[in-house]
Amino acid sequence: MERLQKFLARSGIASRRKCEELILAGRVMVNGETVTELGTRVQLGDVVWFDGKPVAPERLEYYLLNKPADVICAVSDHRGQKTVVDLVASPVRLFPVGRLDRDTTGIIILTNDGAMAHSLMHPRFEVDKVYKAEVEGEVTEDELDRLRNGVQLEDGLTRPAVVLLMGKRSGGSFVEITLHEGRKRQVRRMFDAIGHPVWKLHRKRYAMLTDVGLAPGGSRPLKEKEVAALRKLAKGEIS
Repeated sequence: MERLQKFLARSGIASRRKCEELILAGRVMVNGETVTELGTRVQLGDVVWFDGKPVAPERLEYYLLNKPADVICAVSDHRGQKTVVDLVASPVRLFPVGRLDRDTTGIIILTNDGAMAHSLMHPRFEVDKVYKAEVEGEVTEDELDRLRNGVQLEDGLTRPAVVLLMGKRSGGSFVEITLHEGRKRQVRRMFDAIGHPVWKLHRKRYAMLTDVGLAPGGSRPLKEKEVAALRKLAKGEIS
């Protein structure tokens, strides 16, 4: 037996948290009856329906995508903009694990494993995310220390980050920054806070996964050992 919200997430309906909202909204039926209790469990032989359609667990799939610019991190977009899901050919309904803003490039996981996705995005697991940033102006060591120690944003003080100055060019600097949290547009806001707006931003690593061998717009299925490592990370068993 397993909890209904986990069953729905494993079926590719949405993340586990979103599935809880769908249950509470009365959009799920089990064996012909509407269910609104989050503690409900289902077992082999139970018939589950969502919005009037039968639900069955999909084969879980996991992909790594090197997102190009001008692509949004969404399942669909009513304005017709290209999404990360459009770039990965899969028979199952995929969704991105976390977000990169439209102008940011780099790696992102797409999957239909809602339970694992929800855990990986939870702040308490502190998944390493490494970015390469090209920013305006020459960044000083004191300014780098501010990023390392945490800067005050409108939604609170950022956690300590690993920051390396990778080089300079006329009018700009190249900085590598490793974060353990994932606030909206966080890297850009951190550099804005120290007076160095970001010109270009690329995520080169997420946990143990890197962009090596993936051209912009390219994707690949994750290897079994990579999926296993992500599952351990999602359970808090490794860092």
